[in-house]
Amino acid sequence: MIIVRSPQASEEWKAYYQLRFDVLREPWNQPPGSEVLPDEDQVIHVAAFDEEEKVVGVARLQTNEPGIGQVRCVAVSTTAQGKGVGKKLMSHLEKIAEQQGITEIILEARENAVPFYQSIGYEVTKTSYLLFNEIQHYTMWKSLV
Repeated sequence: MIIVRSPQASEEWKAYYQLRFDVLREPWNQPPGSEVLPDEDQVIHVAAFDEEEKVVGVARLQTNEPGIGQVRCVAVSTTAQGKGVGKKLMSHLEKIAEQQGITEIILEARENAVPFYQSIGYEVTKTSYLLFNEIQHYTMWKSLV
């Protein structure tokens, strides 16, 4: 059973950032520390914990402007991919967003993640940036009302 909640203990935070690094940065030879963004203290962080309380998924939610939230840094461990972890993370963040009066969510999805986000109701609105000169991103949007 997967439980989604905010990391609390220092070891949970360490595992949270390590997973972000392992999935989103290390495969593209980015340096340790590049997984940490300047505004981490101003956003909502959630992690998915497996039965052994190991972090198997992470994501964050920020408010860009009134009513509009943005999901960033979604990562699921390779061993947990395809097992519903991403859906649980996104569902949890969407509930938090609704509680905060957010009515729309945007995100920048890597090309390989677009089908996943489409399966949970997000729409591609435009082709976005190319990360590390090789990972095409797409801006996606979903209404929560």
